[in-house]
Amino acid sequence: EVQLVESGGGLVQAGGSLRLSCTASGLNFDDYAIGWFRQAPGKERELVANIGRFGGTTYGNSVKGRFTISREKAKNTVYLQMNSLKPEDTGVYYCNVGRWWGQGTHVTVSS
Repeated sequence: EVQLVESGGGLVQAGGSLRLSCTASGLNFDDYAIGWFRQAPGKERELVANIGRFGGTTYGNSVKGRFTISREKAKNTVYLQMNSLKPEDTGVYYCNVGRWWGQGTHVTVSS
């Protein structure tokens, strides 16, 4: 059974930082591209960042220069470092691998 578990969300003031983690069991992250998505209240889920099998990265326009996605192979974990957070970054952040999704972790940025 594949499980993706996100952690690291919370409440932070604007300008602050958080680091989200996504750890997988039942699959090897090395074999897949991994994405972070977010969904704000009343909005559709959107891509935040993606890291390919060989380390190539892409970012949503609204987070470029502020967020960094990375992977730690030894821990089968992918991270999303979020800096200079803004209130519009508030939402539920999900880890995605293929057809599998984590349960999400809540991020709230106060102004």
